[in-house]
Amino acid sequence: MKPIIPIIVLTLISAATTASGQVLAQGITPEGLTTSTDTATRTTPLTENTQSRTAITDTATRTTLLTESTQGLTTSTTTATRITPLMENTQGRTTSTDTATRMTPLMENTQGRTTSTDTATRMTPLTENTQSPTASADIPAQQAQAKALTLRECMEYAVSNSTQVRIQQYKNDDARLDRRDAILEAFTPSAEGNSYGYYRWGRSIDPETNTYLTTTSFNQGFSVSAGFTIFNGFSAINNLKIARTSMSMGISQEQQERDKVCLATIEAYFNVIYYTKLAEILTEQVENARNAVRLAERQEELGSKGYADVVQMKADLADREYELTTATNNRDNAMITLEDVMYWPADEKLTIDPELSSIQTGANSPAADDIIANAVRSMPSVLIAKGSMDNALRSLNTAKWQFLPTLGLYGGWSTSYYTYPGQTGYKATPYWDQFKNNGGEYVQLSLNIPIYDRLQKHTALAKKRNEYQRASLEYDKSLRDVESEVRRAIQDRDGAESALLQAERRADVYDEAFKLNARKFEQGLISSIEYNTASSNYLKARAERLNAELQYQLKRRVVEYYNGVSYIDQ
Repeated sequence: MKPIIPIIVLTLISAATTASGQVLAQGITPEGLTTSTDTATRTTPLTENTQSRTAITDTATRTTLLTESTQGLTTSTTTATRITPLMENTQGRTTSTDTATRMTPLMENTQGRTTSTDTATRMTPLTENTQSPTASADIPAQQAQAKALTLRECMEYAVSNSTQVRIQQYKNDDARLDRRDAILEAFTPSAEGNSYGYYRWGRSIDPETNTYLTTTSFNQGFSVSAGFTIFNGFSAINNLKIARTSMSMGISQEQQERDKVCLATIEAYFNVIYYTKLAEILTEQVENARNAVRLAERQEELGSKGYADVVQMKADLADREYELTTATNNRDNAMITLEDVMYWPADEKLTIDPELSSIQTGANSPAADDIIANAVRSMPSVLIAKGSMDNALRSLNTAKWQFLPTLGLYGGWSTSYYTYPGQTGYKATPYWDQFKNNGGEYVQLSLNIPIYDRLQKHTALAKKRNEYQRASLEYDKSLRDVESEVRRAIQDRDGAESALLQAERRADVYDEAFKLNARKFEQGLISSIEYNTASSNYLKARAERLNAELQYQLKRRVVEYYNGVSYIDQ
C-alpha cells in the first residue's frame, strides 16, 4: 500500500514545467500510479518530490504520481509487524530507518522545507514557509478558515492564486494586443503629421532671388501624410491568422497551467486525507494496545502470563505510539505542502473536509478509442502542438510571398513659412498667406520589385520550411503521446479498482481475525506475539484499504480528465 504523496511538478511549465512545470506543453501521465504489495501483502510508499508544487512527466500538462514498491517492508514475528515506508529524496538528502522498521515517511518540499531524521529514524519535519502569498481568490482566506474547504474549493483557490496561471494570463493579454495590431495593419492605412521650425544664420540662398546672401532666416513647415499597402503577398492577412492562432494557443496554455495546479492540489489534498485517517486508525490501535497491556498485567498477576508477555505488549504499545506520532507529523507536513500548492497565506490556518464523495466501482466507462478521440479534441497539449504547426505553415507561406512585388499607395499635404528677421528693410509675406500659398498635395503609387538581396529571402525560406517540419513532427508526437497516456491511465484505473476490491475483502477478513484473536488473548489462549501479529495485520489491512480507495479516486479522475472533463468540474 502506497500513500499518495504528490510529486511536485517539472516545469518547462515547457512553460509548458512544465516548467510548475515541461505542460505542461506538459502532459499528465498517470504512469507509475500503481499500488503494489509484496508476498506478505504489505505496502511501502516511496514518494519523490522533484520540483515545487507540480508534477509533470511529458510535454503536456500531466502529472505522474510515483509510488514505491513494497520492497524494504519487513515483518517481525518476534515483536509486532511494523510498516516501513521508504521515501526517496531527490534533492540529495537521504532517509534512514532503524532496525525496528517503523513507519517513517519523509516528505520534502523543495521550496525551503526540509525533513531530517536522527539515528533513531524519528521524523522531525522542519517546515519553513518562504512564500507570503496573498489571498486573491474568490474565497478569501479569512472567510475560508472558518469552514472546512472541499476539494473543489481548494482547487478553485489554488487556481485563483497560482503565479503560473497569472503569468500566462498576462501573456494572453499580449496575444490579444498582437491580434489587434494585425487587424489594423491589414485593413487600415498609416497616417502621421509632422511639424518643424528652425533658425538659420550665415550664407544661404534667397528663395525669392535665388542668390547667396548672408543673413538670419526662420523657417517653419507642416505636413500630413498617409499610406496603405495594397499588395504585399498576402502577408498582412497571414499575420492576422497567425495572431489569432497564437491567442488560441495562449488560452490552451492557460488551461494547461490550471490543470497542473488542480492535479497538484488533488495529490496534496489526498495526502492530507491519507495521513489524517491513518492517524485516526493508529489512535484506535494505541487504545487497543493499552487495553492489551492492562490485560497482560492482570493475567501476569493471575499467573496465566509471564513477565515477558507484559514486556512484549508494552513494546507493541510503544511502537503504536511511535507510529501515531509519525503519522501525525506526516499529516502536518502534508498540510503544509497543500498550503504551499494553494498559495495559502502563511498566517492563516487551513482546514479541509476529509470526507470525499462516495465512489462506485464497476461503473460503465467509455471505450478507450472514444476517450482517445475526446483527448485529441480537448487536451491543451494537442491544441498547442496543432496551433504551432499551423502557424509554422503560415510563416512558411509568408516567406514564399516575400519574392513577390509589393504595391503601396501614399498621399500627403505640406506647407511652409519663412522670413528673414535680421535683414534690414525686408518685409515678409504674412504668415497665413504663406501658409495658404505655399501648401501643396501629392499622391504616390509605389511598386517594389525584389531582384537580389544576397539570398537572404532564400535563407529565410529554408529556415521556415525546417520550422514547419519540426512542428509537424511535434504534433504527430503529441498525438502518439496522448494515445499512450490514455491507454495507460485506463489500465491504471482498472488496476486500482481491482486493488480496491481486494483491499476491502482483505480488510474484512483481518478485521474478523483480529476480533477472534482479541477474544482468545483475553482468554489466555494465544501468546502476545500472536496477538501483536494479528493487530499489525489488521492495521496494515485498514491502511491498505484507505490507500487503495484514494489511489482509485485519483486514477479515475485522471481518466475523466482525458475524457474531456476538467479536474475542477469532476
